[in-house]
Amino acid sequence: MEKQGRLVVEKVGGRSTVTRSFSKYPLKFIVPRKVGSSKADAVWVYTLTYGGGIVTGDSISCEFTIGDGCTTVITTQASTKVYKSLGAKCSEQVMEARVGSNALLAVIPDPVTCFSTARYSQKQIFRVVADSSLVFVDWITSGRHESGEKWDFDLYKSANHIFIGDDEPLFLDMVHLESGSVSSIAERMQDYQVIAMVVLLGPKIKHIQDLVQENVKRMMAERLHNHSTASSGHQKQTNSHCHFTKPGFIASSSIFGPKGIGVVVRIAATTTESVYEFLQHQLAGMEPLLGVSPYR
Repeated sequence: MEKQGRLVVEKVGGRSTVTRSFSKYPLKFIVPRKVGSSKADAVWVYTLTYGGGIVTGDSISCEFTIGDGCTTVITTQASTKVYKSLGAKCSEQVMEARVGSNALLAVIPDPVTCFSTARYSQKQIFRVVADSSLVFVDWITSGRHESGEKWDFDLYKSANHIFIGDDEPLFLDMVHLESGSVSSIAERMQDYQVIAMVVLLGPKIKHIQDLVQENVKRMMAERLHNHSTASSGHQKQTNSHCHFTKPGFIASSSIFGPKGIGVVVRIAATTTESVYEFLQHQLAGMEPLLGVSPYR
């Protein structure tokens, strides 16, 4: 696949600096001179597509190289919109990133929003070394609520792979949502309108990994306890058939990799706002590294 974008970050004069940037239609990179505190040594890169979204047949590929000791943030200015599909064509987006020694890459986009009948596939490949640090958020909403669309797209695939070096697999994940003849995506997702995944890896963010695991465990214990109490009270009041409502926000965390070097958090929620709030709170500790708190 031809690359529409390439970007290289290296140390120049002791600072993380973009030393090479190339992009062509329909992809564009915006690299502000400075984002947030001047004390933080971080390069911010905003990726966008002309027309404000991805249309049928788009095939976008980009490559990032984060040099030793550098810090880079890749983000978006708004949600990634995937427009209606014409026929059976599938739009696709591929990102490959190489993260050097003692480097940090944070991929913190807004969510993907697929319009009715959209067909979309994305793949993110990260190649790290033993002391690389990586954070990425991968999430999708159910669609355009204001237009009455909820999980109305035809296909959504998202693959996230992390390799140590070129070929040693560390983390392999795939989300595949496809409208079927037996049941629709909406029926399978029920009332949940957002699914998300957060991956945290490496020594620079070890303190955040530990904090996120503790917070998720405590938060879900409290929410499920309160939810169970409320459901029990409701059942006693109605004194009729059993009726239990699902919690509006569910999160789980688990470790992966040798000696638990990585943490993955998975989320299902009924509102986009609740996921934004979760990300703001859990990733706030990254502000000294990035210059700005993610999703502020």
